[in-house]
Amino acid sequence: MPYSSDVEAAKALTTSYEKLKREIGKVVIGQDETVRLLLTAIFCQGHCLLVGVPGLAKTLLIQTIAGVLDLEFNRIQFTPDLMPSDILGSETLDQERNFKFIKGPVFANIILADEINRTPPKTQSALLEAMQEYSVTIAGQKYGLGRPFFVLATQNPIEQEGTYPLPEAQLDRFMFNIYLDYPSYQSELDIVKNTTTDTRQAVERVVTGEEIREFQHLVRRVPVVDNVIEYAVKLVHKTRPNTEFATADTNQYFEWGAGPRASQALILAAKCNALLNGKYSPDIEDVKAVALPILRHRVVRNFKAEAENISVEQLIKRLM
Repeated sequence: MPYSSDVEAAKALTTSYEKLKREIGKVVIGQDETVRLLLTAIFCQGHCLLVGVPGLAKTLLIQTIAGVLDLEFNRIQFTPDLMPSDILGSETLDQERNFKFIKGPVFANIILADEINRTPPKTQSALLEAMQEYSVTIAGQKYGLGRPFFVLATQNPIEQEGTYPLPEAQLDRFMFNIYLDYPSYQSELDIVKNTTTDTRQAVERVVTGEEIREFQHLVRRVPVVDNVIEYAVKLVHKTRPNTEFATADTNQYFEWGAGPRASQALILAAKCNALLNGKYSPDIEDVKAVALPILRHRVVRNFKAEAENISVEQLIKRLM
């Protein structure tokens, strides 16, 4: 739906965000911060990796988000024997003995990549082109994916048997790495009360694909003052050991720093965060609000940091 001005579109985005939160809250309880980050990524045209122990409603959360957005949704269960063609599709012979391309589940608007680390890197890499270029190449032929397009992946951090670490190139394509923690006592009481009865909450579709594309363009049009961009880029540079802006902590504890995608993600997410809070331009606080889930999977600690039990989160907070 075209809006008469960017201010009107910004107000519509805030209204839609509140509606989405309400609808998601009918099913998913006590994950407000996770919902905020997931919706921010969607409005920024980014992808998300959700990391958490089993039973924290990671899959349910993504399925609920797919339910409130008027978009095509596909779920891919990643297993050790999954092949790239099971995700992308493959060419088969039809009745006239001509090759015909059968589209795989990646041809949808929202892809739930469930337990993405359960499949080998060969299959994980099938998503690389889709996540960055919004297309897939099969037998030399390029096929475009429908827009908007999001990959929302889940990962279990505990059980490491039969899992494969995600390649750095794959991790870098995820805008946010979101850690889900155990719910609070009160939230868990509400969860148990709501999920152990025979009633089932139904959610309504509140935002269309066309509106999401309009909001994505709006986020990119948000003006940013130079000092906010400088802060974001400097923060990313601080994560790179033995460079101009590296701190003592960086040189001592980081093996590898974040790349330019982190700087781009910080500014885009800060723009969206500002809009969701009713502001028309982001400030440094907006950058800080999104920095942790953007940087935590893009930096690599060295052995010294692991030996001293210093977490990535602690190091990033020190840099801010």
